[in-house]
Amino acid sequence: MADVVLKNVRKSFGAVDVIKGVDLEARHGEFVVFVGPSGCGKSTLLRMICGLEKITSGQLLIADEDMSDVEASDRGTAMVFQSYALYPHMTVAENMSFALRMEKTARDEIDRRVKRAAKILQITHLLDRKPRDMSGGQRQRVAIGRAIVREPKVFLFDEPLSNLDAELRVQMRVELSKLHLEIGSTMIYVTHDQVEAMTMADKIVVLRDGLIEQIGSPLALYTAPENRFVAGFIGSPRMNFLKARIVGSGEGEAHVTVPDAPDHTLRIPLRKTASVTPGQDVSIGIRPEHFLGTPGGPGLEVRIDVVENLGGIAFAYGRTNAGQDVIIKAESETPPQSGMTVTASIKDAYCHLFDSNGIALSAAAGAVRLQDAAA
Repeated sequence: MADVVLKNVRKSFGAVDVIKGVDLEARHGEFVVFVGPSGCGKSTLLRMICGLEKITSGQLLIADEDMSDVEASDRGTAMVFQSYALYPHMTVAENMSFALRMEKTARDEIDRRVKRAAKILQITHLLDRKPRDMSGGQRQRVAIGRAIVREPKVFLFDEPLSNLDAELRVQMRVELSKLHLEIGSTMIYVTHDQVEAMTMADKIVVLRDGLIEQIGSPLALYTAPENRFVAGFIGSPRMNFLKARIVGSGEGEAHVTVPDAPDHTLRIPLRKTASVTPGQDVSIGIRPEHFLGTPGGPGLEVRIDVVENLGGIAFAYGRTNAGQDVIIKAESETPPQSGMTVTASIKDAYCHLFDSNGIALSAAAGAVRLQDAAA
């Protein structure tokens, strides 16, 4: 089983600590995505798994073997980089087979592996072409094929789609997901694009400043973020955050008011370990798609500044009377207009609650919470 286990892994460049103690397990067959803002350490962590960066301290296990000091070529991993890094004078077949030829693999075995990878990636018809005769998406498939033919224990991807246009990125996301299902190998993927993380991952690892903020499935991170950073990073457009205050509590709920809607008290279920006190300043998080409740219900008065109509959906950007920025998902056929004032109703069940330090106080929001209640 090609499990990847990191135990208190650290990386320093001189006096600068880049990775500050990471514990992580990627189980065999999982598609794990590292996501976070630029500079958070996700690519460095991937390169440490591959062996391109030396681990300062800690332990790395791959398939139950200690690989902390093993050479990159002997770890049983294969890396797909952001740049295609194809040899321009070689054909597709020659590019894909290069590493095997350097290892003196038998010619029949090389031919078998190249043809198998080409079939999986649907590039059999390109085997005799050179990189200059192919599109960006085709070149990226060749780069992935070069990794497949090595039959590694673990596939590592370092932002492989960032050089592609938007439409091709969507297509390649689907192709990589299908590839994972077909091959069944452990895959670890780095991206700064949280949409890629949400759509492809079995498990997401959210990093910030060299530390793991949260690990979980896409749905778990979306509905039950551990802190305000994760809540704001996962989801597109971002989650709305509103200043609020605790006015009471009871029966596992926090009673909360928002300055822009002081006459309506929100009742937000708390985590079992959380407690609140009247007068405590907190923030409420609510996603754009969860803002519109029952027509005419209590909510925020929002003056719309800009409307982005994306065809199937629209997003309205505006401000409350207290000057808090708000993003609202709206009907694309009848979206609000710039300058219009609308009432954005609030659904208690979809609200997240955070203390002044950004730590989550509320239980899972939305559909997950409602399913739990029904159970």
